[in-house]
Amino acid sequence: MNQTQTKRVTVIAGDGVGPEVVNAARKIINATGIKLEWEDCEAGAEVFKKGFASGVPQDTIDSIHRNRVVLKGPLQTPVGFGEKSANVTLRKMFETYGNIRPVREMPNVPTPYVGQNVDVVVVRENVEDLYASIEHMQTPGVAQCLKLISHKGSEKIIRLAFEYARSQGRRLVHCASKANIMKLTEGLFKRVFEKVSPEYSDIEARHIIIDNCAHKLTMKPSDFDIIVTTNMNGDILSDLSSALVGGLGFAPSANIGNEVAMFEAVHGTAPDIAGQNIANPTALILSAVMMLQHIGEFEAASAIENALFVTMEEGKCLTGDVVGSKGATTDAFTGAVIDNLGKKSKHVPEREFKPMQLPDVSRHPVSVFPEKRSVIGADIFIEDDCTAGELGESLKALTVGMPLLLKMISNRGTQVFPLTDNLTDCVDHWRCRFLLDEKMTDEQADVVITDFLIRLRGKHHWMHVEKLPLIDGENGFTKAQGED
Repeated sequence: MNQTQTKRVTVIAGDGVGPEVVNAARKIINATGIKLEWEDCEAGAEVFKKGFASGVPQDTIDSIHRNRVVLKGPLQTPVGFGEKSANVTLRKMFETYGNIRPVREMPNVPTPYVGQNVDVVVVRENVEDLYASIEHMQTPGVAQCLKLISHKGSEKIIRLAFEYARSQGRRLVHCASKANIMKLTEGLFKRVFEKVSPEYSDIEARHIIIDNCAHKLTMKPSDFDIIVTTNMNGDILSDLSSALVGGLGFAPSANIGNEVAMFEAVHGTAPDIAGQNIANPTALILSAVMMLQHIGEFEAASAIENALFVTMEEGKCLTGDVVGSKGATTDAFTGAVIDNLGKKSKHVPEREFKPMQLPDVSRHPVSVFPEKRSVIGADIFIEDDCTAGELGESLKALTVGMPLLLKMISNRGTQVFPLTDNLTDCVDHWRCRFLLDEKMTDEQADVVITDFLIRLRGKHHWMHVEKLPLIDGENGFTKAQGED
């Protein structure tokens, strides 16, 4: 396993049990004999306490820029100080857009799925969607979160899923979305999947509605191989999938970007058992296996994975989360894995792993250029405690003499003006849809909309405007429930 070139890895031990499980993984890697140089850095709780609002100091950032590969323990997100979590900071700072979460049935780990050969990978978009965290209080009683799904972001993660499938010899990729309800955002993700998948004719591609996917995962997980999905869906689905094999203690992950890759266990800091030498390091060990595969150390990765499976098969040295109060210490379990290096599992088939080709997507902003594009109106969001009828008549009066028509008003997604028989429980947040007399360019529409907003001033409080685009003859907006 010895290589002539020494590779350097940034190590962030993390908080709670982080130092213990990271140390276990490092010991096992070192025991294989490969040449790795570890560069120890810090992030997380102690860094927050030092006054770094992001939880990540500049020295750590510089190290990651140099080394491009990170092995990381869990980081605590303090309550009451600091900004976003250090985990989110690292993912966004280095554009690690792909979160790869494999789960696999482990020997001697009791679950309801023993014997079903669970072997599933959730590939989750890791940057955009609702987790872009663009939120506003539109009224004191109504909050908004923007769900951003881009063509570029979707293409990157979908290609990553197919490339990962090829690297592991897998033959099926499901796209899981909620395109039946969110037809523009989740629908875009589905459409990109359908556009990209024919380029991977060696891999079967299927679409599945996300809730049906969760249902079928718990009914018959062996039907799945790789699942690619959007950020929030993937967050939920990947935790669900880890429960199929015994929980987060057996769930590794990789955060993949074009420049940087970070490998970490999915579980938290577990402060209640920190420092007691009883934490299960399996998830971090498997994350280290993924790291070794990423940097081309396939022989060492295979040796560690086999040694881990052999240790689990023997059942003589399992941690307390598996066997209870008589469980082995973290150090004893680590030593058992090291002792089993060079042995092959008798029951878990070895999966061949080839180098993965990262998606070739430009780092520059990517625009989608339609053949035709125009603006046909605008949605103006208004805060008011009047009734739907009162607001509708007032707005109609304000449009007199302007090339604008009030088409409808909705409240919480349901049309309430023109008046209907719907029993809608309204709040003070109204979406008011206006149509232009004719199709206009952005610039022409800007003039009309701006003039109308001036008319609104002093009559109603508006907080948000969305133009209604027509793109290649298709509406670039959705209709309210009940709108014709």
